[in-house]
Amino acid sequence: MSDSASTPKNKAIVRTLDQTEPTPCPCGQAFRILTGADNDIASIHVVHIDGQARKHYHTRQTEFYYCLEGEGEIELGDERVPFRPGTTVMIPPGVPHAARGHFKIINVVVPPFDPTDEHIVED
Repeated sequence: MSDSASTPKNKAIVRTLDQTEPTPCPCGQAFRILTGADNDIASIHVVHIDGQARKHYHTRQTEFYYCLEGEGEIELGDERVPFRPGTTVMIPPGVPHAARGHFKIINVVVPPFDPTDEHIVED
């Protein structure tokens, strides 16, 4: 397993999902496979959405969701969009969003995910 704390920025990184521990997030469980500790461009997470996510937004980060399996919907501001395998959504900074349903996504975050830029929307 590559150790992100000691990975040189000019080396290829190879990781598998089973080498990554799940982390609770507003949507369910995130497997943060590549992070800002690895590079300055983007982070890549596999996220298991487990029902009703907490609506949140980011001020600096753009997120790209790609649905791998399962079904549900993505709440984008006041709009709800069906979400199923093969669907891609780009969420720019400032757009409140939440995932609803039970599905698995690839989440690409640009610049890399920063937990201090995750702001929960209170109902």
